Amino acid sequence: QVQLVESGGGLVQAGTSLRLSCAASGRTTDVMGWFRQFPGKEREIVAFISAGSKAVTYYANWIQGRFTISRDNAKNTVYLQMNSLRPEDTAVYYCAAGRTISSRPGEYSNWGQGTQVTVSS
Repeated sequence: QVQLVESGGGLVQAGTSLRLSCAASGRTTDVMGWFRQFPGKEREIVAFISAGSKAVTYYANWIQGRFTISRDNAKNTVYLQMNSLRPEDTAVYYCAAGRTISSRPGEYSNWGQGTQVTVSS
């Protein structure tokens, strides 16, 4: 079992940056993903990063180079650096851990509690 705790969300102005962190306890060899959820909508992939020294990363198309996912295995922490934030990025962001490289929320078995990101125009 993996326990995940997100932090770093908040209210920011458009064009600025935030860095989300996800501290993991338990297994550290999982694929780690960031998802976001709009009210009344399904969770959607933001990015994921695989385990290992040659980690594979994936980003949703709409990111357009603005976000970067990374992991510090020594700290058991995954980060999502979000730059050039837009009002449409406003959502609850979730960290998740899974055993398979996938962009589907159903493939991730462990989830954090979520952190609100609000971007004002």
